[in-house]
Amino acid sequence: MDHKELKVWKNAIDSVTEIYKISSAFPKTEIYGLTEQLRRAAVSVPSNIAEGAARGSDKEFIHFLYISLGSLAEAETQIIIAKRLGYLGDNKEILNSLQTIRKMLTGLIKYLKNK
Repeated sequence: MDHKELKVWKNAIDSVTEIYKISSAFPKTEIYGLTEQLRRAAVSVPSNIAEGAARGSDKEFIHFLYISLGSLAEAETQIIIAKRLGYLGDNKEILNSLQTIRKMLTGLIKYLKNK
């Protein structure tokens, strides 16, 4: 399966771009803290989708999709923390985007399990 054809991968790439943009406004004191952690978690989502798709077996693909789900939850948590610290305004779009990606990932996992 070509990961670049998957809508969930495309959406995850879009979310990484958005997260890089919003995290660039974080305080410089967070460059090696919250900024870096959030960016790494965000990048991990499409990266693990791609790696899993390249593995060639549904079992391995599912494993990497679960890793993507974990990274997605991590990024969502870090965005909530950034909001509470006052680093982000009430940007609901990114959280909505992550929720959409979560639904797509869980749907893809269910599809692959029932194949």
